[in-house]
Amino acid sequence: MRLEQNAQRETEGFVTVTVAGQRFGIPLARVDHVFVPDALFAVPLAPPEIAGLINLRGRILTAVDLRPRLSLPERADSGSMVALEIETFGGLYGLLADAAGDVMWAAPASVERAPSNLDARWADLCSGVCQLDDGLLVALDVDRVLNFSQSAS
Repeated sequence: MRLEQNAQRETEGFVTVTVAGQRFGIPLARVDHVFVPDALFAVPLAPPEIAGLINLRGRILTAVDLRPRLSLPERADSGSMVALEIETFGGLYGLLADAAGDVMWAAPASVERAPSNLDARWADLCSGVCQLDDGLLVALDVDRVLNFSQSAS
């Protein structure tokens, strides 16, 4: 148990999510809760990234769809998706993804800067890239993802 706790102190955890077949990591320390949203309530005139509002146990979250935020194709159906509850900028948000996976642990030194050939739309929103045994994990910067003034440029 002590060895495991020490290992976790020396590593950073990422909640893995899948969006349009791509794997991303959200810093574990930023995620309050992972859940399946019951319903989305539309917000008229909202930008495409704002999928609506979610009522989570009496708390209202702004649902942010990662597909349009990451310039990925629209979801074919609204059937299965998960939300990650995030509190930042004085508000509550639910980041919508197609699926959530395991928590991956990575040593801070193993998270590298985004490669120069990474699409600029992703590079602006990521904090780095981590090589895993079975592929890459693009680590998203939650504050940048939720800073919509950047998407206007």
